[in-house]
Amino acid sequence: MKRLPALLMALLLTGCAGLRIDDSHRSQNQDSRVLFLVMHYTVGNFESSLKTLTEPSSAPVSSHYLVSEDPVRIYRLVDESRRAWHAGPSYWKGHAGLNASSIGIEIVNTGGTRRPDGGWDFKPFPPEQIEAVVALTKDIVARHKIRPERIVGHGEIQPRSKQDPGPLFPWKRLAEEGLIPWPDEALVAQLKAQYEQQLPDLAWFQAKLGEHGFAPAHSADLEETLDAYTRDQLIAFQMRYRPARYDGVPDAETAALLDACTRPGGLKLLKPAERVPYTSRY
Repeated sequence: MKRLPALLMALLLTGCAGLRIDDSHRSQNQDSRVLFLVMHYTVGNFESSLKTLTEPSSAPVSSHYLVSEDPVRIYRLVDESRRAWHAGPSYWKGHAGLNASSIGIEIVNTGGTRRPDGGWDFKPFPPEQIEAVVALTKDIVARHKIRPERIVGHGEIQPRSKQDPGPLFPWKRLAEEGLIPWPDEALVAQLKAQYEQQLPDLAWFQAKLGEHGFAPAHSADLEETLDAYTRDQLIAFQMRYRPARYDGVPDAETAALLDACTRPGGLKLLKPAERVPYTSRY
């Protein structure tokens, strides 16, 4: 018992000297914690977007990167090793709560504006801003080995309440850079002609949307007529693959695109992606 105080003092002194960890052995059985890359637009100008993403609020949000538009500049707001609060109650391909496993890119853009007729007007992205987003995406993907089908839009992982980055975001450009897969156009044309003869029922569309990656609909959400849950998912899908019309209606072209996206070989990488370093300025 008399030795106990001396032993405790020795342990305290050892702790003060610092914990010693041997890093000489590293496992090959590992990968990045970052599985997804999520694209957003800010629905605001640079000043308001920066304030929202960096300052405390009653509903705090953040993202790892913010890409301004005039001048174009890439800002790192959250280190990639830390979780940013950008994805919300999200889901994609069996993964929920994507904040913990994703990097978020916010693009300064005012987003969509409702017209009197109920339609939407969206603001285009400046070409220089898209060049910066493409370069940043290549850099992130190369470092974290993010799979092409895991580069998604906020509206895809949270379709009930979000629509960004909207129908004017150039997903096809990312496909041409080898970053994401794209539906085989010849196959889509063939399938479209087939579905123009007989359109699948709503249950087929719901099953295919779930197979593609969207959160499966609960039985209580399903109806024989087009429900809001399915419509929102169709709009998000159309904004990405058929941005010329995103009405949420299950038509022949949407069926063809969904079929191609969910069958082996229907999605293809147009070319291998190349890493293009970017210069980040904060």
